[in-house]
Amino acid sequence: MVAIFVYIVVLFFSGIIHEVSHGYVAYLKGDDTAKMLGRITLNPILHIEFFGTVMLPVILLFLKTPVLFGWAKPVPVNYRNLKNPKVDIPIVSFSGPASNMLLATMSGLGIYLIRVFPNFERGFGESIEVFLYLMLTVNTVLSIVNLIPIPPLDGSKIITYFLPEKIAIKYLNFNPYVCLGVIFVLISSGIVWRFVCPIVTFLTAIFGIGAKI
Repeated sequence: MVAIFVYIVVLFFSGIIHEVSHGYVAYLKGDDTAKMLGRITLNPILHIEFFGTVMLPVILLFLKTPVLFGWAKPVPVNYRNLKNPKVDIPIVSFSGPASNMLLATMSGLGIYLIRVFPNFERGFGESIEVFLYLMLTVNTVLSIVNLIPIPPLDGSKIITYFLPEKIAIKYLNFNPYVCLGVIFVLISSGIVWRFVCPIVTFLTAIFGIGAKI
C-alpha cells in the first residue's frame, strides 16, 4: 500500500512539472495566460483534476495494468498569443514530455551517484535509489505516452507543424471520447509498456545501474 502511495505521489509530482513546463515555455513565447491564472506553480492543489489525477490511476490500479498513468490539470495556453503559433505550438507542447525526459535522466544520474558510494547505498541510500528508479520509470512512461500523436496528448499538437492548417484544426478537434478510448486501450493493454521497457533499460544501461524491470 505504501509503494502504491509513493507511486501515485511520484506520478502526480511528475505531472505537475510537466504542466508547469508547458505554462512557462508558453510564457516565454508570448502567452501569459497560465501565469495570470497562477498556474506556473508547484502548489499541488492547483493542479488536481478529478479524472486524470484521481480516477484514471485508480481504475488502472484496479485493472492491474502494467503501466500506471494519469495527468495533472492541464495548464491553459492561448495559442493566439504566441509570437509564432506555427512553430511555438509544437515547442510548447514538447516542453512537457521534455521535462519528463529530463527528470528521468536526472534520476538515472542520481542512482549512479549513489552507487559510487557503496556504504551509503547499503544504508539510507537504498531507499533513495528505489525512489529515483521509480522517478525514472514514471517519467519515461509520461514522456512516451504524451508523445503519442492522438488528441489531446502533446504528440498530436507537435505533428500539427507538419500538417496543413485546415487538416491540423480538424485533427485536433477529433471526437475526444474516441481519442480517450484509444489511449486507454493502448495503456491498459500493455502495448505502451513494450515501448517503455526498452527505453528504461536503455537509460539504466547508460548510467550503468542495471535494469530492474
